[in-house]
Amino acid sequence: MKLLRPTLLVIAAICFNIFFCKASPVSDHPTLALGASAPDFNLKGVDGKMYSLASFKDANVLVIVFTCNHCPTAQAYEERIKSIAADYKNKGVSLVAIMPNDPASVQLSELGYTDLSDSYEEMQIRAKEKQFNFPYLYDGNEEAAANAYGPVATPHVFIFDKERKLRYQGRIDDVEKPGKKVNNTDARNAIDALLGKQEVPVKSTKVFGCSVKWKEKEDLNKKAAEGWAKEPVKLEMIDEAGIKDLLKNNSDKLRLINVWATWCGPCVSEYPDFMTINRMYRGRDFEFISISADDPAKKDKALKFLQKQQSSSSNYIFSIDDKYKLIEAIDPNWQGALPYTILVEPGGKIVYAKQGAIDVPEMKKRIVENHLIGRYY
Repeated sequence: MKLLRPTLLVIAAICFNIFFCKASPVSDHPTLALGASAPDFNLKGVDGKMYSLASFKDANVLVIVFTCNHCPTAQAYEERIKSIAADYKNKGVSLVAIMPNDPASVQLSELGYTDLSDSYEEMQIRAKEKQFNFPYLYDGNEEAAANAYGPVATPHVFIFDKERKLRYQGRIDDVEKPGKKVNNTDARNAIDALLGKQEVPVKSTKVFGCSVKWKEKEDLNKKAAEGWAKEPVKLEMIDEAGIKDLLKNNSDKLRLINVWATWCGPCVSEYPDFMTINRMYRGRDFEFISISADDPAKKDKALKFLQKQQSSSSNYIFSIDDKYKLIEAIDPNWQGALPYTILVEPGGKIVYAKQGAIDVPEMKKRIVENHLIGRYY
């Protein structure tokens, strides 16, 4: 019996590690230890060039920021990252950003604060739009650099001295939202200390932001797709008065309305894009509504199309077969060609109206940059 109790304790400890430690993202992707040498990498930048540690060999201080496109916190820090790169450029400091996320592991529900996900092509778009003044490298396929450095969230900063020993890891500063007063500029303090050959005052901090989308999270997208397939799809009749009420938008949400028909080729072709948009932003103050211009006698055909598209949002079909009354009810300025799409703010203000297929990237940007939505928490 004296030997049994220690044995049970060992078994209990092993079980604890299996179920808790092993499952922890921190254990699976440990963060690089202070004092450790910078792991090398060979990654492609948005400029098409390949970068490694040797690309920054002349820098006295190397700042590596793991960041991405889609995360609201990452977006909130973009200008501050640019400022660090600019302010220290002529002081022997090099700054490089690495995008660690596997794009296939980013769920549509996680894109509610952005118009862009984390593919290499979308990184190029974001870098150009924001005029990044630092190399922006893609690590999404293999996540080799991410696994070597172990960022916890985006953004996560790693600062190395001339010998490429890690002297600071953690946040950029302690205030996420732009425009608010910053109390602790931890990353800048670390850079200044290293340039002055001083001890870094705060060597490590916690990091706030979006978790890294590791490859093992790809299954979450499959589960999300299974969930969408189970959502009920309905199609209700709506008359002129009902449409006018929709346009008054007495809700507190930004409302995207698409008028379509099963016999309209461009309508059918672009409808999946509206499903993507809806799944991106429906967790915010946003809603998508579809209105079918099909003959009400063909309601079943329209419903079957919507079911195939998994259009679980609010769907309507005009209750009378008079297209001109539909046109006038929707928008007197509409000439009648399908598809027709409008974006309506609460109170009925139409901020976007388009006859014909929409520009999907432009629409995403319009939504996320509307004052009701926004890119930050």
